Amino acid sequence: MNSSTSSQRLTGWRNSSTWTYGIALVASALALLVSFIVAIDTLQMARHPGDKLSCDVNSTLSCTTVAQSWQAELIHGSNWSIPNAFLGIAAESVFITICVIGLTGALLPKWFNLASWWGSLSALLYAYWLFSQSLFVIKALCPWCLVLMFSTTIQFMALTHATVCLHNVPSLQGRFAGLGKQLRNYYRLYYDLMVDTVWVVALVVVIVVVDGQALF
Repeated sequence: MNSSTSSQRLTGWRNSSTWTYGIALVASALALLVSFIVAIDTLQMARHPGDKLSCDVNSTLSCTTVAQSWQAELIHGSNWSIPNAFLGIAAESVFITICVIGLTGALLPKWFNLASWWGSLSALLYAYWLFSQSLFVIKALCPWCLVLMFSTTIQFMALTHATVCLHNVPSLQGRFAGLGKQLRNYYRLYYDLMVDTVWVVALVVVIVVVDGQALF
C-alpha cells in the first residue's frame, strides 16, 4: 500500500477490515442460508403442487402466496424460468467470497471494489423491488424474504463502509475529491450509525403501517 492510499484511510476498529467485512460476511451468510431455504421450498412446491409451505402463518404472512406469484421467477425463457432463490444463492456465494478476501486486508484494484459495490447496490434494489411487490401488489409477505431483505440491507451498508473507508473510493484526489471527503466525514463522525438505524426502523415502520393489523 502506498503512502497516499494509507493516509486516506480512516483508523479505528469500526473502519477496519475485520469489522466492515465481518458484518458483511455475517449478513451475506444469513442471506445465503435463507436463499437455500427458499430454494428448498420452491422445489417442494414443484413436487407437490397445491401443498402449503410450512412458513405460512396467516393470509398476510404467507410464503406460498408469494412463491406462487410471477414475481418469484422474474427471469423467464420460452420454456423455462429461474426462481429468485437460485439467483440469491449465486449472488450471495459471490458476496461471501468478496467478504472473505476483504477480511484478509488485501489491497484490491479499484475496478474490483467498484464492481463489488455496484453488485451490492443491485442486490439491494432487487430485494427492495421484490419487497414493494409483496407489500403493495401481491399483498402478502414471505417471512424468509423479509429476513433476506434486511440481510441484504446490512450487507450493502457494510460493503459501502468498506468501499469508502478501506479502499478510498471515491478518492480524495480528482474530480470526486469533494464527495470522497464528505463520505469520510460521514463515517468519521459516526453519522452512518444514525442513518443506518433510521433506515432499518423505517423499513419496520412501513411493514407495520401497511400490514400491521393483519400480521398478528
